[in-house]
Amino acid sequence: MIHFQQNFKQQLTKKEIKVIDETFSILKEEKDSNSIGYYKLYETSQDILKGVKRYKKENKYLKNKKIKNIVVVGIGGSSLGTKAVYELIKLKQKSTINLIFLENVDPLDIASKTKDIKKTNSLFIVISKSGSTIETISIFKYVLEKFNLDLKKDNSRLIAITDKGSNLSKLAIKNNIPQFNIPLNVGGRFSVLSAVGIVPLVLAGYKVEKTLEGSKIFIESFFDKKENHLLQKAYYYFKNKDKYCINTLFSYSTYFSYFNDWYVQLWGESLGKINRSNKKVGLTPVGLVGSIDQHSFLQLIIQGVENKTVSFIQIEDFGKKVQIPNINIDFLEKTDYVNSCNFDKLLNEECNATIESLIDEKVPTDKIVLDKLSEKNIGILLSYYEILTSAVGAFLDINTYDQPGVEFGKKKLVKKFS
Repeated sequence: MIHFQQNFKQQLTKKEIKVIDETFSILKEEKDSNSIGYYKLYETSQDILKGVKRYKKENKYLKNKKIKNIVVVGIGGSSLGTKAVYELIKLKQKSTINLIFLENVDPLDIASKTKDIKKTNSLFIVISKSGSTIETISIFKYVLEKFNLDLKKDNSRLIAITDKGSNLSKLAIKNNIPQFNIPLNVGGRFSVLSAVGIVPLVLAGYKVEKTLEGSKIFIESFFDKKENHLLQKAYYYFKNKDKYCINTLFSYSTYFSYFNDWYVQLWGESLGKINRSNKKVGLTPVGLVGSIDQHSFLQLIIQGVENKTVSFIQIEDFGKKVQIPNINIDFLEKTDYVNSCNFDKLLNEECNATIESLIDEKVPTDKIVLDKLSEKNIGILLSYYEILTSAVGAFLDINTYDQPGVEFGKKKLVKKFS
């Protein structure tokens, strides 16, 4: 399981406790009214899970084990969460199928990732909630041409994941391309446990049932008022938003790099808004990986401007023991104090030492400790950060789930090609 530890202290007045209770009620209303659908994805995604398993048995290429690559065409919420889960879950489960993500219109990236892909052993998934994301559809067109994919004749190699009724959905229907729909009440960046993540992961051979179970465990526990630490943390961020405007996630495992990316999008796109009092608000997310970033960004946190909070993710048991050899090397004797130590202990003690140094400097910190890296813990962690985002958004008095600012650039892009 996961343990949550907060090293910052706050004395709450009766008025503040009332504000926190009201925010809890706002989130509960979002869930109970079904206005915001991610709270119930552990339940509503069961039909998707059954559908993709059925598709996997019926698809002639998957059935004959001819697929080696699942190519996911999508950007932002259509790829970041899935990449995060994939990077973590593949450490626990093995598969002979690769997931390849085409998400940026960077020509070098597209050329590099597609050069070794073959049509004969690949299946292509295009994901766009709106059905018309310019980057996604442009890459999709490139894929169709490069691999000589005919929408009708090759529909067994194609899958669309989109909103019901979108233009991409209409294209799929016209060409008999299998499609899976994203619930209309689930925003893209909150959609990882919908068809967006479930379909590619299951088709690639991964079991996501325990990830959904982990999500259910945490969400039900939160709404049973057993996770008060989350609301207290969210309120601390809100109360100190002017002083601590940067929220840093320091994950102590290389394999959390994509999780950090997902967090940055979730946090930034959800919380950077104009609130209902017509004031610009927001908190800036930063994703770091330990111990690598101890040698870069940590200096800024400790002796730079005091405007950052730091959350740590730590894994107690990595499930693999790799030992530092007991070797004495001339001139390097000062490093011998870690000889015969396992790397996981070194990494975790570096994490603990970093936390202690930040506490000494009065930097607000908290720690999320996973007993092990498991599918269930991944689900818990995803839902923890989604609810934390919703809670901070409620305190900020914003619409957490839209992204009007993103549309400004989209409109200007259209004009540039007109």
